[in-house]
Amino acid sequence: VRGPRFRRLKIGAGHRLDVKASGVFVLGIGHGNKLLTDLYNCHLTKVYTVGGLFGKATDDFSDTGKLVEKTTFDHITREKLERILAVIQGTNHKALLMHSNIDMKTQEAYELAVKGLIRPMGKSPPIITAMRCLQLTLPEFQLEIHCLHETQQYLRKIVHEIGLELKSSAVCTQVRRIRDGVFTLDDALLRTQWNLQSIQNAIWDCQLKVKTELEKTLG
Repeated sequence: VRGPRFRRLKIGAGHRLDVKASGVFVLGIGHGNKLLTDLYNCHLTKVYTVGGLFGKATDDFSDTGKLVEKTTFDHITREKLERILAVIQGTNHKALLMHSNIDMKTQEAYELAVKGLIRPMGKSPPIITAMRCLQLTLPEFQLEIHCLHETQQYLRKIVHEIGLELKSSAVCTQVRRIRDGVFTLDDALLRTQWNLQSIQNAIWDCQLKVKTELEKTLG
């Protein structure tokens, strides 16, 4: 190997995943650390698939927690579930508008809405921008959740609250992030691809989409 030796290589982490979650996890290398900060300031939406199981509740809202309650679930239908999801989404949409600090009667608001750029540009509570049921085969179900400023534990709590709203109980069986801003599962490297050439190719492949998003959002 020829060339200067690396004595210091700074690596930074983007939005974290806790030990029970999986999926897209963005890292920055060198100059990429500044880009991580810029992307963080864009407040981009993240997307998760979230699995749930009706009929029981635990102390930490996950299926591995300590069991605290068992309930019936035969009365739950897809229609009832989707009705609850619509209510949650509607409540969060009001919060999104409130924290975006935009006058919705202005031309600016209209243009941002058309581009899908209405988002809180500062700190806010977790906000769900969209959610839908992907699958319901009692007692199991799977949701797709689009959100901002969330934690994975917050998503587990949402599953718990959905169970309560349906006069039952529910635990979260899986939290998997499938998109983090401009990055998707297609951009992710498997553990077997953690080598210099694959990492270098991934950086090159993502440069344009990162640059485009930063110019669109931050100007």
